[in-house]
Amino acid sequence: MGTLLQQIANGLIFGGLIAMVALGYTMVYGIIQLINFAHGEVFMTGAFGGLAVYSWLLPPAAQQIWYVALPAMLVGGAIVALVVALLMERFAYRPLRNAPRLAPLITALGVSVFLQEAMRIFFPGASSAVPFPNAFISAPLHIGSVTIPASGLLMLVVSVVLSIVLETYVNGSRMGRAMRATAQDPDTARLMGINPDRVIVLTFAIGAVLAGVGGVLYGTYIHNVDPYIGFQNGLFAFAAAVLGGIGSIRGAVIGAFVIGLIKNIADIWLPGGTAYDYVWIFILLIAVLVFRPQGLFGEVERVRA
Repeated sequence: MGTLLQQIANGLIFGGLIAMVALGYTMVYGIIQLINFAHGEVFMTGAFGGLAVYSWLLPPAAQQIWYVALPAMLVGGAIVALVVALLMERFAYRPLRNAPRLAPLITALGVSVFLQEAMRIFFPGASSAVPFPNAFISAPLHIGSVTIPASGLLMLVVSVVLSIVLETYVNGSRMGRAMRATAQDPDTARLMGINPDRVIVLTFAIGAVLAGVGGVLYGTYIHNVDPYIGFQNGLFAFAAAVLGGIGSIRGAVIGAFVIGLIKNIADIWLPGGTAYDYVWIFILLIAVLVFRPQGLFGEVERVRA
């Protein structure tokens, strides 16, 4: 029982991480029907942005104070991820706005590889895993037989809070209504006075900030980063977004926690262990999509005239 509870705790922490990345996938797809495979690399650049702030900008005395170092790293990681995402949208995706869907999809894959290689070549020491500082409380939390690292608990709490804030913003704010209108029909939204370009940029920006924050918290939890963490975690996040119903914020979050739990439980109890966790996750995804192609919380896609 103790092992099961520990794996559930690990799964919830991992699900929290995946949720912050999956939200970017689902929001971008919901607005412009683009599967942005480079979003995982936005997460990766956020992690390296936080590391750069810690290594090169913070004085040694500030590095030792977690409530100074961690917020600075989060801001730095979010800014780097934001800049990367906005440049990506402006120069890689916007010129292909009216192109066939395959063109931006291939472009996204190219941008993903470009960002991986750029980080590997230009960030010092990034040709292999780079140590990431523990910029939070190191003492773990013990609940019975379950041990939860403080950095993992922080990642889970931040993920849930940001998801609730985002859901509230999209459902209750004027810009949120503009985002939903653009997602339903951009041409009609434009006739109603909404600027779809501004909505799309905001969507990329929100997803990037979430990914950047997630990247820094991931590094603090794992204690090392490399240029390929975006691909690995982005794959899980994409599966979570599809499982929950791509385009649905709530679905992405719930899908992320389901993926996290399946991965960690499969590591111990399902055949193949850790080596087969991808297999069990995608078996679940396929099983759900067979009976509910739009995902758990997705809507049936309408064909636009």
